[in-house]
Amino acid sequence: MDTLFIRKMEQKDLAEVLSIYREGIKTGMATFETNVPSERVWDEGHHATLRFVAEAHNKVLGWIGISPISTRSVYSGVGEVSVYISSDHKGKGIASKLFKVLIEESEKAGFWTLQSSIFAINTSSIQLHKKMGFRIVGTREKIAQLHGKWHDTVIMEKRV
Repeated sequence: MDTLFIRKMEQKDLAEVLSIYREGIKTGMATFETNVPSERVWDEGHHATLRFVAEAHNKVLGWIGISPISTRSVYSGVGEVSVYISSDHKGKGIASKLFKVLIEESEKAGFWTLQSSIFAINTSSIQLHKKMGFRIVGTREKIAQLHGKWHDTVIMEKRV
């Protein structure tokens, strides 16, 4: 994948970003969301500059971004990470490349903690986060149901 590059996400990318998010929803182990948000809702829920896409041949193959965990100023340096790779391009190291850029840029922007809440059954995402320097800080048992089934989530964080 020598033509892959990571760049800041632009408004024009949102349709492809949301298409990849839809694929994540369909897996049943990436998010408790069951519907794809509108471009406006997605845009408002993510940090304005800490969002990146992996692109090859003018096609978005994956994305990563940070959402605020709170509106309180004391948590301004803590962000919730979301990373999604298109189903056709998983296992090719794209997520690691996205993470490296996000971690570097979030530190420059003053973030001191990145966190993720991952379905316990999503072992590949847990391994990816460990590889990127995240550690498990806890498990929330039966935190929510998806399609009538209870799920645990693993809380992971990376501190600067």
